[in-house]
Amino acid sequence: MPQKTLAEGSRAEAAATGHGAASPKRWWILAVVAVAQLMVVLDATIVNIALPSAQTDLGFSDGNRQWIVTAYALAFASLLLLGGRIADLFGRKPAFLVGVVGFAAASALGGAANGFTMLVAARALQGAFGALLAPAALSLLNTTFTDARERARAFSVYGAIAGAGGAVGLLLGGVLTDALDWRWTLYVNVAIAVVAFAGGWLLLGNHRDAANAKLDVPGTILVAAGLFSLVYGFSNAEAHDWDSPLTWGFLTVGGLLLVAFAWWQTRAPHPLLPLRILLDRNRAASFLAVLITGAGMFGVFLFLTYYLQLNLGFSPTRTGVAFLPMVGALMVTAQAGTTMLLPRIGPKAVIPLGFAIATAGMAWLTGIGAGSDYVSAVLPQLIVIGVGLGLVMPPAMQLATGGVAAEDAGVASATVNAMQQVGGSIGTALLNTLAASAATDYLAGRDATSPPVRAQATIESYTTAFWWSAVFFAAGTVITFLLYRRGVPQQNADAAPVVHM
Repeated sequence: MPQKTLAEGSRAEAAATGHGAASPKRWWILAVVAVAQLMVVLDATIVNIALPSAQTDLGFSDGNRQWIVTAYALAFASLLLLGGRIADLFGRKPAFLVGVVGFAAASALGGAANGFTMLVAARALQGAFGALLAPAALSLLNTTFTDARERARAFSVYGAIAGAGGAVGLLLGGVLTDALDWRWTLYVNVAIAVVAFAGGWLLLGNHRDAANAKLDVPGTILVAAGLFSLVYGFSNAEAHDWDSPLTWGFLTVGGLLLVAFAWWQTRAPHPLLPLRILLDRNRAASFLAVLITGAGMFGVFLFLTYYLQLNLGFSPTRTGVAFLPMVGALMVTAQAGTTMLLPRIGPKAVIPLGFAIATAGMAWLTGIGAGSDYVSAVLPQLIVIGVGLGLVMPPAMQLATGGVAAEDAGVASATVNAMQQVGGSIGTALLNTLAASAATDYLAGRDATSPPVRAQATIESYTTAFWWSAVFFAAGTVITFLLYRRGVPQQNADAAPVVHM
């Protein structure tokens, strides 16, 4: 099949999505969507740095501490596909606005929490409204930008936020905790939400692309229960052994429920996740790329945060600043990857290259020691990792959502967010377990009361996590190289339409 020109591709894609003329407000819409997405991504990490302060203030145990993070992840992951379909069925503008208001209200509730239960409930509500907001925001980009060049620029911004938002959350969490109080890591969302809501109210139109379809209730229950069980199982792996029924039991149930969901989608009259979305090779490869990136990135954010604060003595604010070079590198290569490289050489070269660069950066980071210097042992490695991830996340997100029929834009966007969230849960559980085992193995036969021995044990745990993150990225290199088709993406008549560039 001959490759199409940029203009032909844009016209074909606009016809496929049902949106011909580009919106004159599209760049303002991008700004609003970016602000909303930043709010959602921030909350995956912004509270982490504030946890010790919140724990002291509210008096909950170390064992309960993980639920402040897990409650958000569980609600977010399990309700994402439902949130995406609601945006398709009832309109993206109301889904976006309700998501923004609900997220802000839940954040205010969490900031005012007078105990552990209230804080956990608020975090779960944040996750639920985030599951409505995130796919609505991403699908708005998919249906607002109909020109391929402009779409590439829009997705470079969105993908950079999705990839770097966790690091920005660490910085903002540190600044707010140091300067004000842990509660402001939640209250800050109210201010962000005011901007997002005002922009959304003024700029967005309300087009219901799947207004004639119906909600797939059995599919919704199956996938929500399946994703909940999967994330819950991996979360339990952090607090329990892998042979605990709370771990393998929920993982098994989650897997079976997701298999049942896939089977039901082939028979449902109005499927929640039409399988045509998954059957395109480039789109399937992109979903896997987002999943693997989510898993590997936690090796950077989680364990490097521990290392900078506990071993190098950085304050929360300085720790957040330490991640900024990675964010900068990611944003630069996000722009180059989506607007220059992807349209010219295609994803089979760009995304595996990004994974390979990130692999090298993570492997290089394993050289840290108890007395290492940030400038020589951390900074260059972070920049290399940022360069690699910038070539992976934005192009993968663009290819995962581009070209789907307009009535499927919300659920395709939700699938991307679900992959990132599940990947993060898998990465957190696996890396925490492997790091703890490495520390235990190092202490075996040594004087565990000696401060230098204990310090080296923590270094062993961090470097083990970094090595396994490198393994994740290396697997991403191989998998994406094998799955992506050669050349720039072309129309496949047997699948949902894909982006032309």
